[in-house]
Amino acid sequence: MCYGLNIFIDGNLVYPRKMLQHSLLYLTIIFFIILMFKTNEYFDGKVKSIAFQGQSRPATVGVMAAGDYVFNTAEKEKMTVITGELIIQLDGDRESKSYLAGQSFEVAADSSFNVSVPADCAYLCEYG
Repeated sequence: MCYGLNIFIDGNLVYPRKMLQHSLLYLTIIFFIILMFKTNEYFDGKVKSIAFQGQSRPATVGVMAAGDYVFNTAEKEKMTVITGELIIQLDGDRESKSYLAGQSFEVAADSSFNVSVPADCAYLCEYG
């Protein structure tokens, strides 16, 4: 017999000890998500990415809102457009080039590149 407050999770009566176990499980899951992925935000939130360890090298997957941006690189990067279009002008190039979903380009380490995004898009960036 249970006196006082009855707590239900997924339609089942949960006693306080069991509820504590559920809470600890949920907190543990959230803790591991925070540890596994680092999020990045640039240009007042118009560019956001999530960092992860890819199969062969570090990477980020992200989204860009429509607009124009300038990025600087510390190491070599390979960018792949997932959806949408990126118009890229690499450091030292006179002309811009358009890249559509499934297409990639590389950026040298310690350089910069201009990005024009006609409509919101998604990308994958691999480092090294």
